[in-house]
Amino acid sequence: MNFDFDTVIPRRDTGCIKYDRRPELDPFWVADLDFASAPPILEALHQRVDHGVFGYAQAHDGLNEAILTYLHDRRGATVPLDHIIHLGGLVPALSLAARAYCQPGDAVMTCTPVYPPFIGTHHDAHAQLITVDHILTDGQWSFDWPAMENAVTPQTKVFLLCNPQNPLGRVFTRHEIVKLAEFCAAHHLLLVSDEIHCDLIFHEAATPHFSALNLPAPLAQRTITLLSPSKTWNIAGLGYAFAVIPDDTLRRKFATARGHTLSEINALSYYAAEAAYRHGEPWRQALLAHLTHNRDTLVHFINTRCPGLTAYPGQATYLAWIDATALGVGNPAQHFEKKAGLFLSDGTYFGWPGWFRFNFGCPHARMIEGLEKIAAALTR
Repeated sequence: MNFDFDTVIPRRDTGCIKYDRRPELDPFWVADLDFASAPPILEALHQRVDHGVFGYAQAHDGLNEAILTYLHDRRGATVPLDHIIHLGGLVPALSLAARAYCQPGDAVMTCTPVYPPFIGTHHDAHAQLITVDHILTDGQWSFDWPAMENAVTPQTKVFLLCNPQNPLGRVFTRHEIVKLAEFCAAHHLLLVSDEIHCDLIFHEAATPHFSALNLPAPLAQRTITLLSPSKTWNIAGLGYAFAVIPDDTLRRKFATARGHTLSEINALSYYAAEAAYRHGEPWRQALLAHLTHNRDTLVHFINTRCPGLTAYPGQATYLAWIDATALGVGNPAQHFEKKAGLFLSDGTYFGWPGWFRFNFGCPHARMIEGLEKIAAALTR
């Protein structure tokens, strides 16, 4: 089956934040795709809309079965249904984890650069934030274990992990995730693993995803694994995710922390998620082929056509993390906004000023247009 990832679908004036937040700029920032969702998802939504009633909803049997099958077949984990908590998104889950397991004055720990909510949700729990930079060794991003040991404190209660890593595009190995879980256990930390990009790995045979769900049982008991079909199948606007929490006490605390602060989950989102997990695999494979081509083109373009910029080939996601520190412009995202009319993600919000993130989840020709604007700005 052929899928179209080349046709540009106009998105301006549709109420999407990517194009309408700063309509005067050419956007390559927020992490959503410029593609229509997979046909089975659209069909499932049409069928649900045709029913015509959109009252309060709950996860139906078909979704629960699809999730359990997905976890078994794709993540290699047999998960009891009562270990799953359905959510309206993953960012609220990060906040919930901080509020559930931290008291005021405790600390949340993470490694930077990282998706901005990771370095903001501690405020919701009146907790402190501890960050440690990832390090680049022989072209590979990893953890700075000695720095982490020096930074952790007795007040640290939660470690937030992003795997695959946003914005680095790194898929951490089994050895690294087990070592991180052992670090958390040694310091009595809860490991919260955001794995929202785990179905966007370019070469799964070479860099397989090792989920926190696959940790040895004693380590897995101190984990919360966060998953969603939203990034892979471009249904983030429908608002659906889920948490897997093996430990009963941790699960009760997490559920209690929700209180009355979260809205009901969208009635349509359950059916979109079911269709993605049941029938979305052919579309996902075609998407990965397109994104791999885009990734390779972008890395070559930045490293050969853009003096002062460096791009490293990520192993996952449709987000490129670009080093602009050699430009000496202070804020490269702002620089390319002024010089090229581009809307890029400023590295400052990820904890690393002087870098920027570029979203290449778009038609190839459109990506080239954005890259050409960067190159042209550098020659002026």
